[in-house]
Amino acid sequence: MSFKNWCIASFIIAVGLVFVIPADAQTKKDELTFFGWSDQHVQTNGDGSHLEGAIDAMNALPGKPFPAKYGGAVAKPQFVIGGGDITEWPTHAALDTFERLITKRLKYYSYDIPGNHDTGGKEKSDTVLNWIKLKYGGLNYTFEKGGVKFIMAHSEFDPNGEPAQPVSKGALDFIRQTLAKTPKKQPVIITLHHCLDSITNRDEVVKSFGDANVAMILGGHYHKAAVGEYKGYRFVQLPSPAPGSDREVTVFRITPTSLLAIPYDYKKNEWT
Repeated sequence: MSFKNWCIASFIIAVGLVFVIPADAQTKKDELTFFGWSDQHVQTNGDGSHLEGAIDAMNALPGKPFPAKYGGAVAKPQFVIGGGDITEWPTHAALDTFERLITKRLKYYSYDIPGNHDTGGKEKSDTVLNWIKLKYGGLNYTFEKGGVKFIMAHSEFDPNGEPAQPVSKGALDFIRQTLAKTPKKQPVIITLHHCLDSITNRDEVVKSFGDANVAMILGGHYHKAAVGEYKGYRFVQLPSPAPGSDREVTVFRITPTSLLAIPYDYKKNEWT
């Protein structure tokens, strides 16, 4: 059974943001672990102190037991995914703080995309966009880990529009073109800044997947850990460390037989 079809047939939604099937065949050798967060919103004056708790939690999570019904413990992640809105607005001070925190304080490599705040809104700025291009080779890029292809897609927002908007043509074209060159059976995870609830052209988005093996779509934008489904595809919304948001990060564990996505509340020191 393909990874996509397995996801649709076998996921069980449990408490919070959890997908899992019985883990009788799980082995650490075949696990892919990574962490996810979004909407860091480092302030224009460079204040990123609200990120420190999330970063310290991610650094300390390896070895922490999962809830007993899922078994095992958190492995060292291969990377962290950030879903955009790195900055409140893209000042050099905000970007410098974010870069320092993810390279000096965070122990793992970080893959990031820009969000609508990172473009400057009505006052356009290339500060964050140029940093993304330099670090990852483009605003849209891909990487592969553990046999999974990750597509990081930048969707432009209309600064005069509502928070919910369509995924841009440029992002959909990149997804479509990348999937056309991807082996049909290879599992794919797509990251957008959009979360499911903020996408106004959902049919067009899922149509861009064609018959590719898209296992899930990650997003941010609305600051809360959440999960949704549209036409058989799983959308996982990443949490934010910004003031006023829940103090959570999401842990992902993928094995040949299961996918677990579960937020960890680092303020309460417990799984959500």
